[in-house]
Amino acid sequence: MQYKILNSILYPSDIKKLDIASLPALCEELRDYIITCTAENPGHLGASLGTIELTVALHYVFDAPNDKLVWDVGHQAYCHKIITGRKEQFHTNRKRGGISGFPNIAESEYDAFGTGHSSTSISAVLGMAVAAKLQGDNSRNHIAIIGDGAIGGGEAFEAMNHAGATNANMLIVLNDNKIAIDQNVGAVSKYLLHITASASYNRFKNRLWNIFSFKKNTSNGFTRFLSKIGNNIKGFLLGGSNLFQSLGFRYFGPVDGHDVIQLVKVFKQLKEIQGPKLLHIITVKGKGLSLAEHNQTKYHAPGKFDPDTGELLPSSADADAPDRYQDVFGNAILELAEKDMRVVGITPAMAPGCSLTIMRDKFPDRVFDVGIAEQHAVTFSAGLAIQGMVPFCNIYSSFLQRAYDQIIHDVALQKIPVIFCIDRAGIVGEDGATHQGAFDLAFLRSVPNLIIAAPMNEIALRNMMFTAYKERTLPFAIRYPRGRGVLPKESRPEMEQIPIGKGRILKEGGDIAFISIGHIGNAVAQAAAVLKEQHGIDSAHIDIQFLKPLDETLILETASRYKTLVTVEDGTELGGLYSAVAELLESKQLNNRLLHIAIPDEFVPHGAPDILYKELGMDADGIVQTVLKMA
Repeated sequence: MQYKILNSILYPSDIKKLDIASLPALCEELRDYIITCTAENPGHLGASLGTIELTVALHYVFDAPNDKLVWDVGHQAYCHKIITGRKEQFHTNRKRGGISGFPNIAESEYDAFGTGHSSTSISAVLGMAVAAKLQGDNSRNHIAIIGDGAIGGGEAFEAMNHAGATNANMLIVLNDNKIAIDQNVGAVSKYLLHITASASYNRFKNRLWNIFSFKKNTSNGFTRFLSKIGNNIKGFLLGGSNLFQSLGFRYFGPVDGHDVIQLVKVFKQLKEIQGPKLLHIITVKGKGLSLAEHNQTKYHAPGKFDPDTGELLPSSADADAPDRYQDVFGNAILELAEKDMRVVGITPAMAPGCSLTIMRDKFPDRVFDVGIAEQHAVTFSAGLAIQGMVPFCNIYSSFLQRAYDQIIHDVALQKIPVIFCIDRAGIVGEDGATHQGAFDLAFLRSVPNLIIAAPMNEIALRNMMFTAYKERTLPFAIRYPRGRGVLPKESRPEMEQIPIGKGRILKEGGDIAFISIGHIGNAVAQAAAVLKEQHGIDSAHIDIQFLKPLDETLILETASRYKTLVTVEDGTELGGLYSAVAELLESKQLNNRLLHIAIPDEFVPHGAPDILYKELGMDADGIVQTVLKMA
């Protein structure tokens, strides 16, 4: 692709050579480049389109990597990656062996901190700023760019509460685009709307900025005097103390986040001000692509699309392909909600992705999107349950890690029957190490009073949800993968209650026995067929269904019949099914040969799930090869 300005840009130093008047044209070329690349190689589109002018202005004024830029959440950072030495690799974004879709400290010195999850940037930047101060470096700038709803996360407020009590040299850029993946919710979002919509404030904003600008040659005393007057006037116009000022930050804005020249001027002025400060900018998610601007949820990560029109291209999936587990969940909870008004759905900003929108469309008052606040989602669900409601708390596996204390202290300890539907379990894919659902089986198994189940197919998911709904004596966790199941698309049978803690014998055998849990059992079934047909190895297959309580009787009976057992799970090899079976055999002093197929004790990088499963030896062929090597 030929671009007049962008072709000469490899690093931020190249941008600094440009005249400021050239920056708008560079931004338009960057926008076109991102649209063109992501149209063919899908990724997080909307958020990055909204931060192009911001990114260019930051790198024009500040001196990364000496100055530290931390992006929160990291899917805002495509433009940052392109102009920090990765333009030629951008077509590999999120592919196996290519660059990460999120900032990654192992990938570039310009990525000051890894930010796949949200609301972490202010804490990290504060730590960096305090470290610089302790080391006697008072010149370095430390900048957190926080957007896409991340300001509503609890850790962001914890960090601001601490930062405001320090004199750390840091800047928070609040990228206010009114949306995360779905529409932002909560009081903070409404508060930001109040600031940006205040007519009296906006009439005087530019005038105040010019009057109370801070110049190098202004005396410190006079600067403080002007700042005090300016902040008092701002507080008066907003009808009281500004939230951020109350937390100890000097608040500036709102500023048009798509006016790159104005942003450059603002950053140059803020660069001269020491201490904690916050710049509030207003941007449009999906800026520059009309359809993305008007359908921001769909174009958050739209898949392939026509770069000229923005029209989404048809999915390659067959119309008769199995349903996605997410839609199975969404339809099942709707069925339960139609029969029982106590059924409610809770999600931390993931309603479209987990398909809670199916229930929300019919029962909007009984679906609660609590924003990017996993801890609150869990304890809020506990409060609902203890007052007789039936909460289905749907959280992605890697995000559930953020609420581990609440699972233990607020739910399991008190035996409160919250139903956790853990989406994106196992290998998720292109989002990489920050999003792989590798640890839920292991970190949940150690918690008392918790039922843990994993369905092998769509019918099993429905039955487990129904069983959790009917049981309601203990908290109940059901984990399932992203994407499609295995059964033909057809009307589902009525949901049935199944015995808790009981596995299923799917196939008898004569040589070895597989013990699997969850969707990966389908790969085991394929492998068992190949072993029998091509290699003459007759294997039994147990779908254990529940990690806790474990069907010890079935496992011990299997161990008595088969000398070799192979556990298969799409979770980490430490602490999950393999560990549970090994502990059981050891407790009975049995000497069966026990092999395991699982995610190794390492962080799994980004890449297409089928490629990653193959590399890890966790697809059907890999399972076959493991058995043949053993033989």
